[in-house]
Amino acid sequence: MRVLVTGAAGFIGSHVADACLDLGMEVVATDDLSGGFRENVPERAVWVQGDLRDAKFVARLWEEGKYDVVYHLGAYAAEGLSHFIRAFNYRTNLEASVNLVNQAILHDVQRFIFTSSIAVYGRGQVPMTESMVPQPEDPYGISKYAVELDLAAAHDMFGLEYTIFRPHNVYGERQNIADRYRNVIGIFMNAVLRGEPMPVFGDGLQTRAFSHVADVAPIIARSPTVEGSVNETFNVGADRPYSVLELAQQVAEVLDVKPRIEHLPARNEVVHAFSDHAKVARVFDPPAPIDLTEGLARMAAWVREHGARKPIDFVSEIEVPINLPPSWGQTAS
Repeated sequence: MRVLVTGAAGFIGSHVADACLDLGMEVVATDDLSGGFRENVPERAVWVQGDLRDAKFVARLWEEGKYDVVYHLGAYAAEGLSHFIRAFNYRTNLEASVNLVNQAILHDVQRFIFTSSIAVYGRGQVPMTESMVPQPEDPYGISKYAVELDLAAAHDMFGLEYTIFRPHNVYGERQNIADRYRNVIGIFMNAVLRGEPMPVFGDGLQTRAFSHVADVAPIIARSPTVEGSVNETFNVGADRPYSVLELAQQVAEVLDVKPRIEHLPARNEVVHAFSDHAKVARVFDPPAPIDLTEGLARMAAWVREHGARKPIDFVSEIEVPINLPPSWGQTAS
């Protein structure tokens, strides 16, 4: 099976590429390196660097032959920041995806695997189940849901088969801990290593279920071989929610420090977000998930080995600075 993995230099994408190779697939890996790192790409994969927003580049990905499966994980997944980078968000997460869907249709790809997000659900729907009608509240969630709808339309019109996954709060080795706007566990660990307090927006009582990447990537990778996954949507990740304050306490424990927290002004965000995973359990029969303590210990070991990183600002321009959280409007030291 010859497959294309987008976002393969990034966090989840590199782990999916690894899992595909372990399944005996021939992997072509692509990324624009805007948020990922070349060293994340498995050595056994064929590497092609480029920007999926460039339709001509996407078309060239097929020059060396056809793909049986496309795994699309390339995205800029910053829900909160997406309000302030709306055009960038839609170009990166929607337009780029459509370029890829077009080529998948033209070249008769057997299956399009899309990594969406629980951001499509919006607020007030917990636990989130696949039968709920999505009501995304930020441009990131809107872009992800739009791609889901586009895949359904492509199936109806052209017969393109798909599988959609909605992961949430995924963490683990290879995560970009320098990103100031997303991935709270990476932000916390980087702050601790830099001798800084862990930044918490609001009271810290908002809840999330945190999913180790080893519980997510292998399921995504083997989905084309699993009966019952065709043209279906699955929540994937951990079940138990934790408050952000509870998370900060556990991060401090695995890094063997006393917790230091800096409370920042609350953001306009979904307060409680966690999913039901009965459907993915029924169809994929995955092993028991890694509990948060063990998962944090694994990530902490990797973070210690690689060291702290200077937090980076958003690489492009903030388009709408109105109501931008003050901490995001400052240049990182």
